[in-house]
Amino acid sequence: MARIAFIGAGSFGFTRGLVRDILTFDLLKDSTLVLMDINRERLDFARRAVRKIIEAGNYPAKIEATMDRREALKGADAVLVTILAGGVDIWKHDILIPNRYGVSTNVGDTRGPSGVFRALRTIPVMVSIAKDAEELCPDAILLNYTNPMAMLCRAMQRTSRIRLTGLCHSVQGTAMMLARWCGVPYKELVYTCAGINHQAWYVKLEHKHKDLYPTLRKVVSSNRKTYDEEQVRNEMFLQLGYYVTESSGHNSEYNWWFRKRKDLIEKYCTHGTGWNPGEESYILKHYMAREKTWRKDIEKILAKPVDLKRGHEYAASIINAYLGGEMFEFNGNVPNDGLIDNLPPKACVEVPVVANRRGFNAIHVGPLPPQCAALNNVSIAVEEMAVEAALTGDPELVFRAICYDPLTAAVLSLAEIRKMVREMFRANRKHLPQFRNVNI
Repeated sequence: MARIAFIGAGSFGFTRGLVRDILTFDLLKDSTLVLMDINRERLDFARRAVRKIIEAGNYPAKIEATMDRREALKGADAVLVTILAGGVDIWKHDILIPNRYGVSTNVGDTRGPSGVFRALRTIPVMVSIAKDAEELCPDAILLNYTNPMAMLCRAMQRTSRIRLTGLCHSVQGTAMMLARWCGVPYKELVYTCAGINHQAWYVKLEHKHKDLYPTLRKVVSSNRKTYDEEQVRNEMFLQLGYYVTESSGHNSEYNWWFRKRKDLIEKYCTHGTGWNPGEESYILKHYMAREKTWRKDIEKILAKPVDLKRGHEYAASIINAYLGGEMFEFNGNVPNDGLIDNLPPKACVEVPVVANRRGFNAIHVGPLPPQCAALNNVSIAVEEMAVEAALTGDPELVFRAICYDPLTAAVLSLAEIRKMVREMFRANRKHLPQFRNVNI
């Protein structure tokens, strides 16, 4: 009987979907599902959702719910982390302050000033979770779904021996989209995707041993409707030659090319990103609105019949493989131990990984195309400085990390960046106890 702990179980959508997937495996259907959250109300909603799934599938699984993280971790075989450090009231400053300085933030949970400050708040919590897991369930695997993925995983991998990786649905989601555009069944698509989280590249894209890139280039360049689905990513593909993971809304923030002027935002970032730009990001407006309606929204979901069909997230298949089921290949976030030749050693990279009873077995990819590695290396440099800053409490490193963020550097001077970072520190003061003396 597996014991699976959910840290941040109040992330209702994640918990509900992951439990549904886990219980579809014969090896896991009698699991003890331990739900943990610091919010009692959200925890109760999660418990109700999981109970409904168990009853709908007539599974022999058990539920435990607790607000004690250490209690949840005791004896776990697998740990899933879906936390948010600091609520929307603090997160909104990550978006609004850079926007006032002309750094047009769209999603703001992965890179740039917004992603860095989200990491600074979250890294101490994630490191403490990993340390507790080392003590209380040292043989467990830890699967992280929390953003900013690369910085959080890098911090934990630097400070903990627990087996851990980070998971993101952008790899399989993008592959499904590309298969649809090229008119081939997704299950017949063969690809190798590697780089860093939200900025990994399909260095191999084939169908029945045939390179699909000529077909994809023809579709994207000749079909305006297809181009407009993902304007930023499609433009990157046509110019750089390889397709990148994660949505155009996200990717528009990760480089110099699309959000530094209003005319470029209108051309590339307004109609084909999946997110509206606006004065405040669409995603921020969405979450601010949801703060008022989430209870009613969850009640509506709980009133609907349960769909027991397995989804496309990796976690359940990984846990099944680790506990003795069929081996499973996925893209995970792991240290760069000779996996991608032209990215820095030990940096957190996203590469193919095989899960089995031994844990995570990452696959060597080799060098990325130089134009892809160049963009990854800039992002990694920022992330490395931000992680070091979070672990050491060095505010000057925070400033320097943001200095090298491509979008920020494209629109602000060094003095303006320092002023913006100083203001972001003031807004986050209560949530950054590791920075005792902020004088930048």
